[in-house]
Amino acid sequence: MDNHQGKLIRRLKIVEGQIRGLQAMVEKGVYCIDVITQTSAVRQALSGIEDQLMERHLTTCAMKRDEILKVYRLKRK
Repeated sequence: MDNHQGKLIRRLKIVEGQIRGLQAMVEKGVYCIDVITQTSAVRQALSGIEDQLMERHLTTCAMKRDEILKVYRLKRK
C-alpha cells in the first residue's frame, strides 16, 4: 500500500466513524439540526476523498480526452 492509498483508507475510516455516529444520533433522537450539521460534515469529507481520487487518476491514469471528460462530468454531479 503506497502513502496515497494509506491516507485515503485513513480518511475513509474517519467517514465510517462519522456515519456510525450519525446512526447513533438518530437512534438517540438528537436534535435534527445537529444531525444535519453532521451529515454536511460527512458530505464534505467524501467530497474531499473524491477530489483526491480524481486528482490522482488524472495525473497518473487518464490518458484519453474522453476519459478526462467523463471524470469531469462525474465530479460535477
